[in-house]
Amino acid sequence: QVQLVESGGGLVQPGGSLRLSCAASGSIVSLNHMGWYRQAPGKQREWVAVLSASGTATYQDSVKGRFTISRDNAKKTVYLQMNMLKVEDTAVNYCNAEPVLLAKMLAPSLFDSWGQGTQVTVSS
Repeated sequence: QVQLVESGGGLVQPGGSLRLSCAASGSIVSLNHMGWYRQAPGKQREWVAVLSASGTATYQDSVKGRFTISRDNAKKTVYLQMNMLKVEDTAVNYCNAEPVLLAKMLAPSLFDSWGQGTQVTVSS
């Protein structure tokens, strides 16, 4: 039932910026905790940024100060603004939603389903 579609990835040089979008149907974005996750080649999926249903944002230390998560309820979209990108940010990026348990957002293995993701490649 949950349909999340990621977009906005691409190839960018170190120091560049990208804005990822996560589009969802109905009230998913407005009523749920929303999060961005990434999986680099050969590594496990990791959480990147979480935006609670009430609007509190939490960031992984490695992206703090560079990335910003936000939602636009009118557009039914969650964004991840990524600035000052580094080579180590190269990964497939996913979003996901959780209705109740905020702590679940920090444990991506607890999610049963993921979308197709969008590839971010940072390379000079």
